[in-house]
Amino acid sequence: MQLFRSLAEIPSNFGPAVVTVGNFDGIHRAHRALIEAICARARELNARSVLVIFDPHPERILRPHGGPPLITPMPSKLEILSQTQLDAVVVIPFTRDLSLMPAFEFAEDVLSNKLNAVEVHEGFNFRFGHKAEGNVERLCEFGRRLGFTVVTHEPVRWGELVISSSNVRAVVLGGKVEAARHLLGRVFSIDCEPGRGRGYGTRYTVPTINLARYDELTPSIGVYITDLQINGEVFQSVTNVGNRPTFGADSFAIESYILNFHPIDLPYDKPVRLSFLHRLRDEKKFPDVAALKEQIGKDVARAQRYFRLRDAVRKTTAP
Repeated sequence: MQLFRSLAEIPSNFGPAVVTVGNFDGIHRAHRALIEAICARARELNARSVLVIFDPHPERILRPHGGPPLITPMPSKLEILSQTQLDAVVVIPFTRDLSLMPAFEFAEDVLSNKLNAVEVHEGFNFRFGHKAEGNVERLCEFGRRLGFTVVTHEPVRWGELVISSSNVRAVVLGGKVEAARHLLGRVFSIDCEPGRGRGYGTRYTVPTINLARYDELTPSIGVYITDLQINGEVFQSVTNVGNRPTFGADSFAIESYILNFHPIDLPYDKPVRLSFLHRLRDEKKFPDVAALKEQIGKDVARAQRYFRLRDAVRKTTAP
């Protein structure tokens, strides 16, 4: 997969291309269906499959408070996209000036002139251009003038729920991480760094890791069964997302207790991946540390049972 970090990086002889444009936050199952469609269509037309995204997310520029937290920050998004069959991804730096570009100008300059699009695929609710003046109907009109065809994709559903970035965000914020897995087509995960100033050195000899501040999407406050990937090794863990009220004043933290622990080297700048598998319970304040430890023991027992069942299922379904 080629990666272009700006329109200027695209070669002058690029294309022909089958293109889709959007924010693609989450790269959920509906996004994946659209990506698979343009890849298949590009093969049929002997063209290149191209996905166009923006960085930062447009709402970070257009909204006073920067919009909602991201499901997939750009590094995670590009990692997931690299695992598809896309020929190229174009990351367009989003600025105030770009937000003022009329819809036809975007279609002409980017889709037609830069990418030499022969076909453009978009979701039914696609909007683009200054003040979101463009929609799929206008894009079809522009395509007739500029020489590309527009294919509109209908919603993808999980049961009665439309699979969309906003709905993924809603179920994660509600702590429904297993529902999020169905919408995303994978486990909801975050990539962040170990926390500084927690009293630990670079070699951890206790089975608890506090993660650094993470400003994007996390599940609602509570206790979760998780996988924690460190240096390529995956540890089973129980993670508390919350304010640790038993210890006094609220102090938000994401803290993972590792079940199958052994001492590990973990520099502060080494990213870790935390994957949320199942919600155990709400966070609550305990009368003392002894009561908290007793509850942690119960949480660990439930998590161990979960992992035993998961391992058993994997063995029975392995080829």
